[in-house]
Amino acid sequence: MKKAIFPILPIVLSVAFTAASAYTLRGSVTDKSDSSPIHATVKLLKRGKSAETDRSGAFVIQEDDEVALQSSRNAVGHFSILNGILNFTQGSSAPVQVKVFDMKGGLVLTKTLQGSGSIDLASLIRASGNFVAEIQLGSAHEKVRFSSYGKTFGAMGSVEKPALYKEGDDGDTLRVVAADYDTLFVPLSNLDTTVNLKLDKVVVEQTYAFGYAMGNAPTPSKGCGKENKLKDNFTFTGGGIEHEIYLTLPENYDKDKPYRLVFGMHYMGGSAKNVATREAYYGLRNQKGAKENTIFVAPHGYTDENGKENPWRCGDDKDHIFFDEFLTYLNDNLCVDTSRVFSVGFSFGAMFSNSLAQDFQHRLRGVVVFATMDQVIYLPKNKGLPIAWMGTVGMDDPLCTPKLGRSARDRILKNNGKPDADGNFTDARNEKAEEYSGTGNHVCYDYKTVDPRFPVKWCTFNGEHAYNASDDGKVWTTPTAWEFITQF
Repeated sequence: MKKAIFPILPIVLSVAFTAASAYTLRGSVTDKSDSSPIHATVKLLKRGKSAETDRSGAFVIQEDDEVALQSSRNAVGHFSILNGILNFTQGSSAPVQVKVFDMKGGLVLTKTLQGSGSIDLASLIRASGNFVAEIQLGSAHEKVRFSSYGKTFGAMGSVEKPALYKEGDDGDTLRVVAADYDTLFVPLSNLDTTVNLKLDKVVVEQTYAFGYAMGNAPTPSKGCGKENKLKDNFTFTGGGIEHEIYLTLPENYDKDKPYRLVFGMHYMGGSAKNVATREAYYGLRNQKGAKENTIFVAPHGYTDENGKENPWRCGDDKDHIFFDEFLTYLNDNLCVDTSRVFSVGFSFGAMFSNSLAQDFQHRLRGVVVFATMDQVIYLPKNKGLPIAWMGTVGMDDPLCTPKLGRSARDRILKNNGKPDADGNFTDARNEKAEEYSGTGNHVCYDYKTVDPRFPVKWCTFNGEHAYNASDDGKVWTTPTAWEFITQF
């Protein structure tokens, strides 16, 4: 079971002026029970800025160039504020009016300067922190936020074309990721603030430091006990992108029973609707017991807001952010066994599932990939943790070739070996798998040197690009995948 995180946020003071986009966000991530610091990665999702907590659990995310104004063509002067010192230049000796406000909107300093020069605003204010400076030269003016320890640059525009200060939406969402804890999303209306995040330890039924024992008792999600209000077709926005979702609940869904959760990721030219309806989640929904004991869900992927070249993103982590947010949403609204979550896909859907296997080992029990490879997909750095993995490949597949499939498999084997004396997972890539050699039916090989909690199955067959390979007219890929998923 994942650990819950409860944010403790300070009261946000209202400001009497429109804030610019500068900010200094500080905070800490600690354990709720004994205040020990937690190593975590914090990220502002809209701005893309991130930081790692230090040994004390503290972090700072700061936009140093707090307002980076562009000089207009008709600029009549330039200024910079560095560590509270205002430097200003102009082509005349006209007066420069300077007003400084504190973060409550109160006027703390007024100065009239001549020509060009510099002045230490911080020493005159006699305080440290964030302020707003209003700088006026004739009818041209700028209004920017600065800090006594940051820097700001700008240009004062002419009367004909005044340069306006940069206005920004200070709102954002802070994502906090820590190993063995639930991912936390904290909406922030003001980034000039301090957030102290407390992570609550929960005892989980695990035999080892990482990974559940085979046959472990279900770990119920926060949605257990809630009446289901989700429809079988809806939209969900995650990673800044709206996705269409198809949801198939077990027959006679019981809000108090934790269910296995299986994602069906569609391929290029496919869709979430097809996966959920025509393809029955690659046939898994029709396997024995599936309709009674498994929640199936199919999200629709988008390359970007305008492109449709690939179903899943290749250049950034927005689909991973979506998956993280959406899985949390499902856990919060349905009764999910959080220790038995799987992702299954074919072709591009397999590539996305394999991509998730690199950095979601803490949330996914395993993946099944029908024809996959490590190319043309966003592939994060592997966290070095094991995950259950099953892959299939046709020996004549011209797209996701056996060589590319083996490369994807070997990424997993590197972390799935049996633990050594110190508990570190070892490399199982030296074990050679038996493969289809041109005679008989398909060959599935179960690796012997991997940790039994993280099995790896490699299936090869006489054929090309397919998820529903068959022997003598009988499909074997789907029941083999279902057997792999249900062994835990």
